[in-house]
Amino acid sequence: MPSFAATPQPPYYVVAFTSQRGDDDEAGYGAMAERMVELAAMQPGYLGIESVRGDDGLGITLSYWQSREAIRQWRENAEHRVAQQLGRQKWYRGFRLRIARVEDEYGTDAQVPGRFTD
Repeated sequence: MPSFAATPQPPYYVVAFTSQRGDDDEAGYGAMAERMVELAAMQPGYLGIESVRGDDGLGITLSYWQSREAIRQWRENAEHRVAQQLGRQKWYRGFRLRIARVEDEYGTDAQVPGRFTD
């Protein structure tokens, strides 16, 4: 079971990537997706990731970043640019990318006792 990203106290940024997968090249897509998670984790300003995909191909990936500049650098990463191009040409029927500043965070997390308060 996936775990929550270990984000710091706000403020920080989230990139919400919602996509509708096509039926092409499942193995190639899976390998590229794994590589992008590995590569993102090496980028300055990266904080974490949470991702789900339904049986209908709709997926939502939330990546967390310290700054807009860190997001810009990730977007411009050469290997990531190749993945973006392949996504547009081959893997996605459609997608939306949204960037937001996280101002507040609350909830429960048994992995980090006492982290959240009401």
